[in-house]
Amino acid sequence: MSSATTTPHTAPPPTPAEPSRDPRRTGAVLALARFEARELLLQAPILLVFVLYALIVFIRLANPDGMDAYPVLNTVDRRTQMVPLLVALSVLICTNSAALRSRKGGTVQQFGVLPMEPWCRALAHVLSAVPFVALTALFVAGEYFWEALKPGAIGHGSFGELAVGPLAVLLAAVLGVLLARVLPTTFGPIIFAVLAYVAFMGSSMIAFDGDWTGWLSPVVLSPETSGDPIPSDLIGRPAGWHALYTVGVCALLTCAVLLLTGGRTRAVKTATALAVVAVATGVIGQLPRDAAALDAARRAAFETPEKAQSCTTYGRSQYCSFPEWEVVRSEWAEVVDRLQSAAGGSAARTGLTIRQRVEAAEVALDDGVLRLSSAPGQVTVGTRWGGNRVPEFAVGAASVLVTGREDVAPDEKCDGRTVTVMWLVLSTEPDPLDTLRHVRLDDAVSGSGYVLSPTNGLHMTAHQTEVVRDMLKEPRAKMTARVKAHWEELTARRTTTAQVAKVLGVEVPKGVETCEE
Repeated sequence: MSSATTTPHTAPPPTPAEPSRDPRRTGAVLALARFEARELLLQAPILLVFVLYALIVFIRLANPDGMDAYPVLNTVDRRTQMVPLLVALSVLICTNSAALRSRKGGTVQQFGVLPMEPWCRALAHVLSAVPFVALTALFVAGEYFWEALKPGAIGHGSFGELAVGPLAVLLAAVLGVLLARVLPTTFGPIIFAVLAYVAFMGSSMIAFDGDWTGWLSPVVLSPETSGDPIPSDLIGRPAGWHALYTVGVCALLTCAVLLLTGGRTRAVKTATALAVVAVATGVIGQLPRDAAALDAARRAAFETPEKAQSCTTYGRSQYCSFPEWEVVRSEWAEVVDRLQSAAGGSAARTGLTIRQRVEAAEVALDDGVLRLSSAPGQVTVGTRWGGNRVPEFAVGAASVLVTGREDVAPDEKCDGRTVTVMWLVLSTEPDPLDTLRHVRLDDAVSGSGYVLSPTNGLHMTAHQTEVVRDMLKEPRAKMTARVKAHWEELTARRTTTAQVAKVLGVEVPKGVETCEE
């Protein structure tokens, strides 16, 4: 009987285990992001651009222009959008360089033995820019609230407009990491920056032409970003939807980076789907809606502003403005009271209607003069206030006190009533010659020149300028009494400059008065 022999089976050699993954993945990603953020902070481009950013904001806020005391907040929010593009450019270059560091250092192969997946490292590079996004947001918020907390601040800003700058920096960081994956070369950011600049200028031209596709750009320049301010409800910029669209684009490109580096987890796929929904929703929200209604509202604000305005009565006069400008009505009243205190006859007692005006939509943004009013006793005022706008408004109000209507203001260079108008404007100023310099287009206090006002302004001849200066040399109370005593003669339509000088007892200028333009 034979016995069977059994051959023992040899166990196969054990398969080398894959490197274990750190279950605390989030903590590892955040730790790497903090390290990369510190590395970015030490990069010269980012340091220099934030120093430049701080300098620009400081100079802008320290501007001594009197109009800064009355900032229109729906222009301040848009003003914060351009400088962050410098930050975005530096972040794009530096995040791209950081993401390419291992490739340039020849250490890519060593990452294969590390427990952190490539997509987690890519996510850390994106997150490393978050502190700089937050710092940009701090600059934007600081600039806006500095203006908003001023007692003369007008209207309100838009969160969507304020979010543009920080979101542009975040988008630049994502693009920097994405370029390191799809175009792994040092020149990638430079090539992309040139193409992005061309695309930005093209989208701005599209936006100026009224095409909504310009809103697919992260930062949008449109006609409403220039010229004199207009009421917020007439701007028509879909700022909130644009902010949602930009957030969606940032999220979608981040997901693209993660997917390209192997991050095909359920969480990444879900985030990708949500990002696509956000982008689509933002695009749909930016589509033009009720364009005809907006155009009609702008046209109504131009043709019949009284229907959209409220009024306040101070003394004998009524001051009417769009609701956002209610804060400056008392300032207008102070100017009118000062002018009437120096006027004579019925002008010292008449009640005026101060009416705020904007131009029609197609020309409101060209920073030109406003349309003349044909209503008796009505004075036009614009949407900017403070600084030189105060004496310019005084010129317009004084013209109505002298002539009765804006459309019959002294518009001929030899019209002697111009002297009376300028006396009313300058006589109660603490430094009348300085005011004269600021209200004239040529910044001169001698010779002929053009005097600015919210509407058409005035032309002063060299003789009229000389007579006004001689009047200012006299004791103020004495000259004011003369003006009041001879008011009817000084405001007569045919009065000449020489007659004004004789009536007021100042020297008649020598030579022939030149009346040509």
